[in-house]
Amino acid sequence: MCYELTKAGIPFKRQHGIPVIHEGLRMQVGFRADLIVYEKVLFELKSIEAVADVHYKQVLTYLKLTNLKPGILVNFNVSLLKDGIKRIVNKL
Repeated sequence: MCYELTKAGIPFKRQHGIPVIHEGLRMQVGFRADLIVYEKVLFELKSIEAVADVHYKQVLTYLKLTNLKPGILVNFNVSLLKDGIKRIVNKL
C-alpha cells in the first residue's frame, strides 16, 4: 500500500506515533497508526479472520487522540477487498 501511495505521489506517514497523556504524564508513543494520508485520513490495516468491535474502538481511539475525523479500517483477509473496508468517523 505504501508503495502505491508513493508511486501516486500521495503524502503519508507510516507507523505514525500517537502520544497519550494520562493524569498529566505524556507518553510520547502510546500507540502507532498504520498510515495517516494527507495528514487527514487515518488507516488501520489488518489481515484477520474477522473484524471485532475492539478494532473499531482502536480506530476511534486513534482518531480522538489525533483529532482526525475520518478513519478507514481495512481487512485484507477477505475474498473481495471492498468487503474488508469500513469507514469510521470521529465527532460527527
